[in-house]
Formats: sequence, structure tokens, C-alpha cells
Amino acid sequence: MARKSLGFFFLLLIVFAAQVMTQTEARTRVCESQSHLFKGPCSRDHNCALVCRNEAFSGGRCKGFRRRCFCTKLC
Repeated sequence: MARKSLGFFFLLLIVFAAQVMTQTEARTRVCESQSHLFKGPCSRDHNCALVCRNEAFSGGRCKGFRRRCFCTKLC
């Protein structure tokens, strides 16, 4: 009986944690803007993020078919 109640408690804990994570992600919006300083095709997210940090953004990533650098920050 103790194992069943422990398993049920663990399951409830997982469901509760998943709901909290979903609500937190819903409140956090990420804004994007194409980088003005990045030159050439964007092949590595790390390089894009470094350039974006110099443009006062928190990070960046390569996106799209043409592989452009897009800077990101929390809105």
C-alpha cells in the first residue's frame, strides 16, 4: 500500500512540475531581429550569438534557408 501511494505522489509531482514549466514558458517571450553587423552566411550559432551580444542582445542563432543571423532577447 505504501508503494502505491508513493508512486501516486511521484506522479502528481511530475504533473505539477510540467504545468509550472509550461506556464513559465508561456510568460517568457523571445524577440528576434536580424543582425546588422554579422557578415556572410551564418554557419554556426555560436558566432552569431557573439556578434549579437555586441549589438546589445542576449544571444543569436542562424535561421532560414539563406542562413541569416537573427539576434534574440527576452521581450
